[in-house]
Amino acid sequence: MAQRIPTEATPHADARADLAGDAVRRILHVASALRHRQDAGVAGLGLTPAVARALHVLDPDRPLPARDLAERLRCDRSNVTALVDKLEQAGLVERRADPTDRRQKTLVVTGNGRRVRDRVQRVMSDSRLLDGLTDAELATLRELVWKVADGGCPEEHAVR
Repeated sequence: MAQRIPTEATPHADARADLAGDAVRRILHVASALRHRQDAGVAGLGLTPAVARALHVLDPDRPLPARDLAERLRCDRSNVTALVDKLEQAGLVERRADPTDRRQKTLVVTGNGRRVRDRVQRVMSDSRLLDGLTDAELATLRELVWKVADGGCPEEHAVR
């Protein structure tokens, strides 16, 4: 019979867990502050956060079926229909028949959609929250964030 090893936490493990927990709480606080700024910025463009995010993930040079947009947004296809309706009503995207499969519709970003998407990109990339960091601190933060992101959110699934 195998000998059972006690699973009591060591002082080091407790300290590490406390440190990691504090780091996670601070990351969530930063994420919340970023989201608040982004939401305010996209509202200034007359968009809801969900519509802005949908426009943000669309590639203006590659039409995309709505089901693929749903996959990229990680949401139900029925939710994407309402988002696409709003994008279309605002003149930011058009539904067009796919030239390779006329039974399927693709989402094409319009000229106005490209301009608004560029503005959404600027809002989503607003880094003023990081203005208090030195260049060295910013480089360190970037490396640490990449290290953490690679462990749980591979690049192909990262928010673009």
